[in-house]
Amino acid sequence: MLNSISFLTFAAVLSSIGLVPLASANVLPRVDIQRSAQRCHNPPNTDLDPQHMSIGASQIRIQISNTFGTTPLPITNAAISQPASGKAGAQAIQPTTIMGVTFNGGSESVSIPAGKVVYTDPIDYTVAPLSELTLTMYLAKGQSGNSITGHPGSRTTTWMQAGSDVNMTSVTGGSTKHWYFVTGVEAWAPSNSSAFVILGDSITDGRGSDDDSNNRWPDLVLAKMQASPATQNIGVVNEAAGGNCVLSGGLGPPLMTRYTRDGITQQGVKYIMIFEGVNDIGSGASDTSLIAAFKQIAADARKAGILVFGATITPLGTSYYSASREAIRQKVNKWIMASGGVYDAAVDFDAIVRDSSNPSQLASKYNSGDGLHPNVAGYQAIANAFPLDIFSKAAPKRKL
Repeated sequence: MLNSISFLTFAAVLSSIGLVPLASANVLPRVDIQRSAQRCHNPPNTDLDPQHMSIGASQIRIQISNTFGTTPLPITNAAISQPASGKAGAQAIQPTTIMGVTFNGGSESVSIPAGKVVYTDPIDYTVAPLSELTLTMYLAKGQSGNSITGHPGSRTTTWMQAGSDVNMTSVTGGSTKHWYFVTGVEAWAPSNSSAFVILGDSITDGRGSDDDSNNRWPDLVLAKMQASPATQNIGVVNEAAGGNCVLSGGLGPPLMTRYTRDGITQQGVKYIMIFEGVNDIGSGASDTSLIAAFKQIAADARKAGILVFGATITPLGTSYYSASREAIRQKVNKWIMASGGVYDAAVDFDAIVRDSSNPSQLASKYNSGDGLHPNVAGYQAIANAFPLDIFSKAAPKRKL
C-alpha cells in the first residue's frame, strides 16, 4: 500500500505537445508540453517526480494517470510551483510561485479509478521554454495495492516526504530516480504549435546520460530546436521506455500495444519518430517481423495525418552481439533508410555513433561502457547531426 504522503513533481522542459480546439472563450488550441511513457511497478512511500518540458505557455493543465493501478488513486490536494534553483531534481522551490490546482471544475481533491487518467482544471500559469515546473500532491489515504503507474529510470531525482503540506518550500525526505503518476502537461498554445513524438527504448530514455541534467538525446535535440526560430513551436515528446521491445517481451507494454496511446493520440502530434528494435534483435526477432511492425505503425500514423520518421538501430553492444543478429540489424537499417515511402524521412543514428573502423560497434568516445548505450558525448553527437529541416522538408511531400 502507498502510505499517506506528499508528492513533489519537478517538470523540466515542456516536452510533450498536443492540440485540440477549445470549446470556451479561449480560442488557442491545447498542446502537450510534457509526457513520459508509463508502466506498472511497485509503489514508493513518498514521491517527488521530475518531468521535462519544451515550449512556453501561459495556461496549462496536468494529466495524472492511474492507468496501471489496480485500485483507485485518491489525491487529497495538489499545487504547482517552480524549483528555487531552476534545475531538475532540486529539493527547494520558490515560495512565490506556488499555486493550488483543482479538478472537475473547482474541487481540490479527486479519486482516479483504476485504469483511468484525469486532468487538472486549466491553470493560468506562465512557463517559459526549457523551464522547470513542480507539482506537489498529497494523498491522505494513500493508494492500496502493490501496483501503481510510473516511469522507472527517469534520470531525475524524485523527492518524497510524509505530511500534508503541498505548499512546502523544501522536501527533506528520501529520494528516488522514478517518476510517479504525472504523465503529461498540456498547454494552450498558438495554432502553429505541434508535437514531435519519439517512440523508443532505454537509449531514448537516457541510459548513459547524467542524472538531473536533461542531457538525453531528445533533450539535446529540443535545446537545438529552441535555438532555431523555425522549430521553436515544436514540442519534443519523449515516449521512451527502458527495456522496451517493439514486438513482445521486454519491460512495460511492447511498442505494438502502446504506439496508439503514446504516439498517435497525443495532443497536437504532427510528427512521430520510431527509434526502437535493438532489444527485439537481441531477443531473437527477425528483420521481417520488425519491418512489418514498423510498416503497421507508420500506416496508422499516416492515416491520422501524422508525418513518420525512422531512425536506424545503433550497435547491439556486448550482451546482444552475434554475427547473425548483426546481419539482422543491418537488414533492418537498410530498409529504414530506403523504406519505399513508408517513412517520410529517416535519420541514420547508427552512422553518427558507430566506430568507422568497426561498424558493428559504438565508437569508443561515444560508449557509456556496455557497447549498447551511448554516453552524453554520443547523445550530443546525435543532437548535433539531427537535421532540423526534417520537419519542413517532409511536410510538402505529403501536402499536410
